Amino acid sequence: MTPDVKTFLLEAEEMMEMATIHLDDSLAHIRAGKANARILDPIHVDYYGSMTPLSGVATISTPDGRTIIVQPWEKKMLKEIEKAIQNSDIGITPDNNGEIIRLSIPPLTEDRRKQLLKQSKQEVENAKVSVRNARRDCIDSLKKAIKEGLPEDAEKDAEMDVQKIHDKYIKRLDDIYAAKEKEIMTV
Repeated sequence: MTPDVKTFLLEAEEMMEMATIHLDDSLAHIRAGKANARILDPIHVDYYGSMTPLSGVATISTPDGRTIIVQPWEKKMLKEIEKAIQNSDIGITPDNNGEIIRLSIPPLTEDRRKQLLKQSKQEVENAKVSVRNARRDCIDSLKKAIKEGLPEDAEKDAEMDVQKIHDKYIKRLDDIYAAKEKEIMTV
């Protein structure tokens, strides 16, 4: 039984798609001077003895571009949420008025923008490495498949196909970075 080339290509594309999704998620957590509720995603609070995501104990909203509002579903969770935000690495001091917690997003300094761009660029590079690894793994599988009866010309065609898929994903990663760079640099 000859190996199915489509399976190798689908696996490679799936790995590349996962790298892209991971990059999107990583970049969403990089604060770009605009209020984005997703920067609070990594924060968990102690809710009756179990660590629960912040979004599981409060409503999180962004009424404007510079403010995030956290409104606990139970008033007694206010202090716990405030403490969790202070202990996180988002670098914003929460303002607790007894009803809600307000996070004011400070404008970014030029140095901080450069730092965030560097961090974003590193995330993009990591994603590109994953995409390249997926291409390499696919090509390795195709070369092994020749030993199992895959015709060499089919293997060469599949290699060209995986290269096209690779190029498409690398371009997508570059586009995602360009959008993030614009977001960070927009004052």
